[in-house]
Amino acid sequence: ADEIQTGMGRTGKMFAMEHWGVEPDLVTVAKSLAAGMPLSAVVGKKEMLDAPHVGGLGGTYSGNPVCCQAALAVLDVIEEENLLEKAKALGEKLRERFNALQQQFEIIGDVRGKGPMLALELVKDRETKEPAADEAKALVKFCFEKGLILLSCGNFSNVIRTLMPLVITDEQLERGLAIMEEGLVALSK
Repeated sequence: ADEIQTGMGRTGKMFAMEHWGVEPDLVTVAKSLAAGMPLSAVVGKKEMLDAPHVGGLGGTYSGNPVCCQAALAVLDVIEEENLLEKAKALGEKLRERFNALQQQFEIIGDVRGKGPMLALELVKDRETKEPAADEAKALVKFCFEKGLILLSCGNFSNVIRTLMPLVITDEQLERGLAIMEEGLVALSK
């Protein structure tokens, strides 16, 4: 299972696969594993990881002590600050807010994702689902100029994906949502 972006609580559970009861042979993790430090890992069942010859899974940059310590600190923070519960609550709050924005702005054709890892699909027409790529680009630019970094993605670059730190404060979240809403208002004029 690829948990490089979704692992470490990003979807409201430690790993996204838990939402569907998946029990993989191997899991890849990175990114949030060491709070952005260059570290990745392959975790798996003993019979899979013991199969290669001794040293067969190593690499030039394996086991960097600073990055490994960062990963241990991340795991401590997830547990000590109850970030999985916070991520779940954050996801529920965001979904509620994004659904309200979808009711308010015709340009939002879909709200999707798990936990706080959500996306807004911008469309020119909700019936045809014609992608609103130019509008997504304009929203990203507007928000950036106001201090909020958004990412447009998807096959047509019309999807705005959100992925804030799980340690975000309520004040920071509200500021970001206000900027996003202000941008949507500007787009609808």
